[in-house]
Amino acid sequence: MKKIANHIVLWIAFMVVLMSCDSLNLAPEDYFGSGNFWKNEAQVNGALIGLHADLRRSYFMFYHLGEIRGGTQRVGSSSLNTSLHYANERSNLFDKDRTGIRNWYGLYDNLFQVNHFIDQVENKCTFLSDESRKNLLAQAYGFRALYYFMLYKTYGGVPIVTETEILNGKATAEKFYVERATPQATMEFIKKDILKSEEYYAGKTVSNNYPKMMWSKAATLMLKAEIYLWAAKVSIQGYTATGTDDLKVAKTALNEVVGKFELLKDFGSIFSTSNRNNKELVFTLHFADREATNNASSFLYQQALFVGQVYGRNGKKIENDTLNLKGTGGVFRSEYTYDFWKTYDAADQRRDATFLEYYGDSLLTASKFGCVMKKGVGSINENNNRVYDADIIIYRYADALLMMAEVSNGLGEPCADYINQVRKRAYGKHYEEHSYKESDFATNELAILHERDKEFVWEGKRWFDVVRMRDASKNSLAFSASANYPAGSPLISASEKHKLLWPLDIGTMNINPLLKQTPGYE
Repeated sequence: MKKIANHIVLWIAFMVVLMSCDSLNLAPEDYFGSGNFWKNEAQVNGALIGLHADLRRSYFMFYHLGEIRGGTQRVGSSSLNTSLHYANERSNLFDKDRTGIRNWYGLYDNLFQVNHFIDQVENKCTFLSDESRKNLLAQAYGFRALYYFMLYKTYGGVPIVTETEILNGKATAEKFYVERATPQATMEFIKKDILKSEEYYAGKTVSNNYPKMMWSKAATLMLKAEIYLWAAKVSIQGYTATGTDDLKVAKTALNEVVGKFELLKDFGSIFSTSNRNNKELVFTLHFADREATNNASSFLYQQALFVGQVYGRNGKKIENDTLNLKGTGGVFRSEYTYDFWKTYDAADQRRDATFLEYYGDSLLTASKFGCVMKKGVGSINENNNRVYDADIIIYRYADALLMMAEVSNGLGEPCADYINQVRKRAYGKHYEEHSYKESDFATNELAILHERDKEFVWEGKRWFDVVRMRDASKNSLAFSASANYPAGSPLISASEKHKLLWPLDIGTMNINPLLKQTPGYE
């Protein structure tokens, strides 16, 4: 409880605020003591910025929980002989003593702040106009649905906490012992929250003209579609997939987004720091030089091990700092595999916008292959230094199109057009020879998955995608060799079905005597 109480104090004092963003004029708030906070709209808006700050602080969860386990990355040593992180997660080696993550990924700290915000804005703060209150709550309920959905996809049933009794001095230790809700109850709660967010946005139309680093109606609809798509397709112990009804709800949500955003012609420009807030983006987490940077450097080369040491695709030694990293490359802790890289067609612009490949010899031997990931390379600042300030993208329009393809396929409706909208951008003048033709459910599903694989590298999608998507027998593609790289064996075997979810760490179990271990890890 001490940790939580300290977090509350720090948050209320606004010692750290989200961002410095010219379009929003978001500047750090003055200090507010607990006795004079929640007294005017400026303070409430500052608290909303604090909620965005909490989410940005947790940005790595999207990659850690949503991609690392997806089978697209090397394990062990990198092509430059550095030690790669997350070996157990990347190999799906889990048990109750090897959990990969601890303490619910720290998300209950964030949820406490959201719960407190909702309580104040929904039940107090009488100075707010009805319009302001609705806009604030629409965002807060969107955040809460997002956090619980991340927890659900990771753990299944989790403790559902909505109260903030610690603030009124009425809490006891026992009050904080909350058992895991059933997966069914957890999913029902998530649906209820995302519907509340949507209801508070009632009367607002989806627009493409807003600061994309702030939660919006479009973000709520994207999350709603993802929640209902998951609910429709993924069965776990304690929850049975609902099928058609929830697919229709997802489709309705996506219909409000499709056509309101656009695919940028140049794939690489989506991620450029000079092109923030572009027309493809739906919701992002903002990073800025001297304010906050991301971990992209751990996906990049070290100059001493790279320049003059490796060969380009022309068979000649690379003698310069190709990406202009200026000595800022990390220790290279994450690297994608040759088996994944080679699935890109040479005509696919996403390949070279996403990766820089190289080789350990002039013969370009596959076993000597290496690559760095370019999406998060950031920018050069005014002091001529490389900074890793690329925004983290949570939702963009390509995701809406490919989710719509998946929904349509699940409903037995044509899906090729949605796939092809993404392929047209990827292949440009070579599109006609790469267009997708409508096929059976399983073939379509695999095509959608592989399109998502190429589109969303580093964007935290792959593991969740293979868990959610189905083969001809409606089993998860996590159990299908055809969905893996290389296609020789599945990510996990059918006998390891419990590994679709993560185990709870012993420390978390010991703190709360009401908690039960994730089924299969007992």
